[in-house]
Amino acid sequence: MEPIKVQSEGGLNVTLTIRLLMHGKHLNNVSSLCFQKGETVKKMREDSGARINISEGNCPERIVTITGPTDAIFKAFAMIAYKFEEDIINSMSNSPATSKPPVTLRLVVPASQCGSLIGKGGSKIKEMRESTGAQVQVAGDMLPNSTERAVTISGAPEAIIQCVKQICVVMLESPPKGATIPYRPKPASTPVIFSGGQVRADPLGASTANLSLLLQHQPLPVTRQQRNR
Repeated sequence: MEPIKVQSEGGLNVTLTIRLLMHGKHLNNVSSLCFQKGETVKKMREDSGARINISEGNCPERIVTITGPTDAIFKAFAMIAYKFEEDIINSMSNSPATSKPPVTLRLVVPASQCGSLIGKGGSKIKEMRESTGAQVQVAGDMLPNSTERAVTISGAPEAIIQCVKQICVVMLESPPKGATIPYRPKPASTPVIFSGGQVRADPLGASTANLSLLLQHQPLPVTRQQRNR
């Protein structure tokens, strides 16, 4: 079967990859219903035509990667946003809250593209907010051990879909510059074994080790002193 081709605004047939960061209450409540049931995600893949993959591991965060032509990505985001809204409404049936909270999604975007999303003096992000009705925030700091930043979108599903469309256009017009170190969720605490068999959680040491493995995807180099032992 031939892959779906989409004519982008730039006049090219393109395939995009968009990454979502799910964590905390989303994993425990909303996205647990959306992503942990195999049939639900299978239907999303079939109906949208996009490839949807969820990172594995015992982590407090998960990365949801959506790849495909632009129209497939928009369909997938629409299904996800409406599913999230449905789960929010269902959760309110047993809650005293009277106002419905907005749907919130967090994209993971290469830091080199964030300037284009913000625009000169914040003009582009302001335009997105006003034209879509969604709230858009670009994190000032990069995610740990990566060159990516979180872009948070909140609002009604329709507003989120329109905002994602505009973000995709910007990402097509302004490709990332240089190499991107992708954000990889890690366990909340990683035990480190010291001499004498002592074990404790060492976030700083774990972060350093994870960064080296992320960059190289291979064991850390052996020093000359270690070789001569």
